[in-house]
Amino acid sequence: MKFKHIILAGLMVVTAACSKDFLDSKPKGKLSDAVLNSPDGIEALCTAAYSALAGPEGDAQAFLSPTSNWVYGDVRAETAYKGGGGITDLWEFNAFETFTGVYASNGLLDRKWFNMYISVQRCNSAIRQLNSVTETEVPLKNVRLGEMKFLRAHYYFELSRLFNHIPYFDENVAISDYVNIPNNQYTRDQILGMIANEFSAAAKLLPVNQPEAGRVTKYAALAYEAKAMLYRAYKQNADNTVTSAPDQTLLTRVVTLCDSVALGGYDLLPDFQQLAEVEHEHGPESVFGIEYSINDGTTNGRINWSNLLNVPKGLAYSGDGFFQPSQNLVNSYKTDAKGIPLIDTYNASNLMTVQDGFDNPVDPRLDFTVGRIGIPWKDYKVIPYNETWAREPATYGYYGCKKFLVSPNSQYLVKGWPWGGSALNFQIIRYADVLLWKAEALIELGRQSEALPLINKVRLRAKNSNYVKAWQATTNAANYVIDTYQDGVNCTWTQAYARKALRFERKLELAMEGERFFDLVRWGAADQVLNNEYFAQEKSIRDFLKNAHFVKGRDEYFPIPQNQINFSGGLYKQNPGY
Repeated sequence: MKFKHIILAGLMVVTAACSKDFLDSKPKGKLSDAVLNSPDGIEALCTAAYSALAGPEGDAQAFLSPTSNWVYGDVRAETAYKGGGGITDLWEFNAFETFTGVYASNGLLDRKWFNMYISVQRCNSAIRQLNSVTETEVPLKNVRLGEMKFLRAHYYFELSRLFNHIPYFDENVAISDYVNIPNNQYTRDQILGMIANEFSAAAKLLPVNQPEAGRVTKYAALAYEAKAMLYRAYKQNADNTVTSAPDQTLLTRVVTLCDSVALGGYDLLPDFQQLAEVEHEHGPESVFGIEYSINDGTTNGRINWSNLLNVPKGLAYSGDGFFQPSQNLVNSYKTDAKGIPLIDTYNASNLMTVQDGFDNPVDPRLDFTVGRIGIPWKDYKVIPYNETWAREPATYGYYGCKKFLVSPNSQYLVKGWPWGGSALNFQIIRYADVLLWKAEALIELGRQSEALPLINKVRLRAKNSNYVKAWQATTNAANYVIDTYQDGVNCTWTQAYARKALRFERKLELAMEGERFFDLVRWGAADQVLNNEYFAQEKSIRDFLKNAHFVKGRDEYFPIPQNQINFSGGLYKQNPGY
């Protein structure tokens, strides 16, 4: 495929926005300079920048460069398969998950790059106009500036962890000068530093509460600053190798920022399954999410088009069957008799059937996250999840992803096309993530005893959730056994053990949320986990992985799209190994 280059003529169109609240506006068409300079025009520019969270291309094309990161963060990790109708169905994504044939000419990479810079440019357009007015003219000027700085930093953060070497510019750079900005002007460390500073600046401008759902707050900015700082703490050299122990000063800042976020009154939802229920999407766990809606006056609703393909073929959704949990992920939910993960031995055998779930104790999050044959699908009363729900079982097996799908019985589900579309928001940052960031920083600071209750808080929520019941029965669907870590009782809580426990907990809690691959890269663990722990075993049951291999020093990042190198006249430099 061939896509447009980065140059934009300002904001050309304000698209249909993605929220059921302040973003509830119809497309306006092309805006004149006079309109853009007005308070209403500036508000429209800000709305367009928010709209880009769901994908600036709009509607049904977003799945080709998903903002939910399902293909970039999980399919490239050990937690998920591409799925769909076989390896040639969106072959570009198959290349991503096998790390074979990932070329700079891949059109979907060009598309992703281009769309991310459209999103950056929307923020820059809004900031330029905001800087040209007074607070008398636009009373919410500073709040909107904070919002736009936050969103711009978010888009740059995504670009950084996808491509590493990126051109970085703000609203003061003329569009005509974009072509003169190299992609190696700043190091990864400098880019992440500028992103963190932008979140810090946004936090100073943003209120602690917003009158309209979906607008970012001071606490969201502080949380995202913590995330950027945590990434920056793991220093990488020119060949993407993590060079040393994480930076202690930056880790201390992460702890402080997470403590500041806690002052916002955030907490975990009491039941893990509530994360997939619209009724709880603005609950205490939501720090920053993408707003979606149905029945909002648009043709199909402002649904999560990024995840359009990722629903099973079963009668409830009739979907395309992409994004299937891996066997490795399913195995990860095995526990010992005391309810502690089998961190070192979980993958020694495969947990294949419901009966295996009774012979082996499992974490209840398994059946909140993964559709398994014979296990009820949410509260769907017709049939349990079965063989007919899988589209290409010979290639990808029978597992389905339950996360980010509302029940077929939900009033918030679109019936029919778009498959599985709903009003459910996508959580980019939820409070469980903040707790685990803080725990990670504390462990790397040698303060692992302080991290223990944070990890246990996440595990305790899973333990106290309402477990999935067997089909047409009141008994549990599997032998669910989970407990907290107790030093000297069921574990020895050294720094080394705590580090393994934290990293495994992130895998269990945040599975299928688009974060795993990026975690592996920043820890410097991608080579070991993917080649030695995943491909070496998984290829025996998934033939499409037989030639999969992660190349250390290359595959941590995507190549710079060739179209963009051509656009720069050769100024952009290619990433190592491509």
